[in-house]
Amino acid sequence: MSDDNSKKRLGRGLAALMGDLDQPVTSPKAKTDGAKSAAEVDTIIKQGERVVPIEHIRANPNNPRKFFADSDLLDLSNSIREHGIVQPILVRPVKGGDLGGAQYEIIAGERRWRSAQKAGLHEVPIVIRDVADKQALELAIIENVQRADLNSVEEALGYQQLIDEYDYSQNELAQVIGKSRSHVANTLRLLKLPKDVQSLVSDGSLSAGHARTLVTADNPQALAKRIVEEGLSVRQAEVLAQGELETKSTIGKSAKSSSAEKTADIRALEQRLEDSLGLKIDLRHGDKEKGELRIKYSNLDQLDEICKRLQNGLLGS
Repeated sequence: MSDDNSKKRLGRGLAALMGDLDQPVTSPKAKTDGAKSAAEVDTIIKQGERVVPIEHIRANPNNPRKFFADSDLLDLSNSIREHGIVQPILVRPVKGGDLGGAQYEIIAGERRWRSAQKAGLHEVPIVIRDVADKQALELAIIENVQRADLNSVEEALGYQQLIDEYDYSQNELAQVIGKSRSHVANTLRLLKLPKDVQSLVSDGSLSAGHARTLVTADNPQALAKRIVEEGLSVRQAEVLAQGELETKSTIGKSAKSSSAEKTADIRALEQRLEDSLGLKIDLRHGDKEKGELRIKYSNLDQLDEICKRLQNGLLGS
C-alpha cells in the first residue's frame, strides 16, 4: 500500500467522520464508506454522542486554533446559557488517563468548551473518535476550516504542521482537506510574513488578501501599518506593495499616460493575447527593447489555468 493511496483514502474517511458530527452515531456499521470495513470503522467510531462532566475534558495543545477573542467567547457563552450546546464537542480518549483527571482531549470544539465553562455548565455533549495524532490534527483543521473558525495564519500553521510532521505535499494536503492546491499554496505564503504582520491577520486588522500582497514587499511592516491606518483596498495594497501608490491622482495620471504611449502595434498584440487567454493583458514596452507583460486574473482558478498553460508551453509537460 503506497503512502499516496493511503492519504487519499484517509481524506475520504475524514469526510465521512466529519459528516457524523451532525447527528448521533447509532450504529458504527451503518456509517461505513467504501474504503473501510466494518471492523475498521469500529476502531475509529468508538461510540456516538454522550454527555460528560466538563472537567473530564482538556484542551489539545496541537489545536491549530490559537486565538480566541473574549467578545466571541462571551457571545457564545450567552447563547449556550440560553440554548445549551447545539453541536457536540469532538474528542478522543486520553490514553492512560490524565493526571488532572481529564479522560478526553478535544479534537475540535475548544471554543464551545471554553464558552461552556464561562456559561457555568457542568456537563457537555461530546462525540468520541478514537484516532491517532495525525488524524486528530487533520480532523481539527478540516472541522475548523469548514466552520471558518480559523484565521488565515492559524490555517497556514495547521497546514505547515501536517507538511512538516507527516510529509504531505501541497497536492496531497489539498485533497485531504477538500481545498484547491492554489488555496493551500497561497495560505502557506502568509507564513513568510514577519510575525507582527501575521498578528494583524490573526486579530482581524488585516485580511488574508491584503497580507498576500505584502509577501514579496521590501518593508511589509510599514506597508501593513499604512494599509490598516488608511483602510486601503486589496487592489490599492497591491499597488502600494509595488511601490506605485502615491496618491489617487498619481494613479489616474499614470494609467492615462501609459495608455496614451502605447502604439497601435502594442495594442494589437495585447488584443491577440487577450483573445487567446480570455484575460485582460497589459503590455508595457519601454526603451532598449525592454518591457513588462501583465496578465490580470480575477480568481485563483484563473491563476491556476495561467500557470498550467505556461508550464505546458514552456516545460512541454
